[in-house]
Amino acid sequence: MSLMSRTLPAATAATITLASALSLAAMVHAQEAKPAPEGMEKCFGVALAGQNDCAAGPGTTCAGTQKTDYDPSQFKLVPTGTCLTIMTPNGMHGMLEPMKS
Repeated sequence: MSLMSRTLPAATAATITLASALSLAAMVHAQEAKPAPEGMEKCFGVALAGQNDCAAGPGTTCAGTQKTDYDPSQFKLVPTGTCLTIMTPNGMHGMLEPMKS
């Protein structure tokens, strides 16, 4: 087996990992960049699995893709001024910004 054939799978895996990371970063940036509609605010960490709101750009969506309850990187639109008063069953309040890891 040549050196090239042994390193190609590792290089392919690294490329796929990098592409996935860039896609995730773009999605997070799109969530942060698009403002909430008038009278609403983005509230991070309060949505149940499958009930998050998100718009990744014109004609696209990531709404309903959240896999776990209360993911601090995902948001739900709530009436302006209410986010910080929302308390989840795990004792965390809603956040106006996504939690940084």
